[in-house]
Amino acid sequence: MSLHTPYHHGDLRAALLTRAEATLREVGVDGLSLRQLARDTGVSHAAPSRHFRDKHALLDALAVTGFERLGDRFEQAGTEGPITKRLQTVARAYLRFAVDNPELLPLMFVRRHDSTADDIQEVVDRAFAVPIALIAEGQAAGEIVPGDPKRLGLTALAALQGLATFIGSGYTADYDSEQLLDDLVRHLTLGLLPR
Repeated sequence: MSLHTPYHHGDLRAALLTRAEATLREVGVDGLSLRQLARDTGVSHAAPSRHFRDKHALLDALAVTGFERLGDRFEQAGTEGPITKRLQTVARAYLRFAVDNPELLPLMFVRRHDSTADDIQEVVDRAFAVPIALIAEGQAAGEIVPGDPKRLGLTALAALQGLATFIGSGYTADYDSEQLLDDLVRHLTLGLLPR
C-alpha cells in the first residue's frame, strides 16, 4: 500500500508529473517508474500510459515542466533598470532555480529528448527568450559586445550552470553563494562589455 495520497479526480497528468518530480527528488531517475507512479497515485498500472507512452516520455514531460518554470522565473525577474542590473537579476533567478532543482536540471539539459517532442524545443526557446532579448537590448544600446545574442547567452548559462553544480554539490561550502554569484556576474558582465 502506498504511503502517498491516492489520486481521485482532476488532472491525472498533472498529478503524475507532481508525484514523478517528488520521486525524482527522493530516489533519483533510476527509482522512477510508471508502475510505481500508478501505485503512488492510486490508479491502475495502465493509467499513466494514457499520458506517457514510456518512462522516456515522462522524463521529457518533466523537462518541459522544468523549462516552463524556469521561463516563469525569468519573466518575473526585474525588467527595469540598467542592463547590467537586469542581467544580474536574471542570473540570480537562474541560479536559484538551478540550486532548487538539482534533480530536474539534468533532465532539462540532456539531449536525449524524443525527436518528436517539438514542445521541448518550443518551451526551451520560450524559457530563454527573456535573457536573449535582454542581451539583444544591451547590444542595441551599445552596452554589450556584438555577436549572436543566443550564443552569448549560452556562454553565460554554462558559467551559471557550473556555479550551480558546485553550490549544489557542496564544493563551495567555504564561500557565500550570493557573493560567488556576484563575482560571476561581475566577471561575465565585464566580458560582455564593449572594448
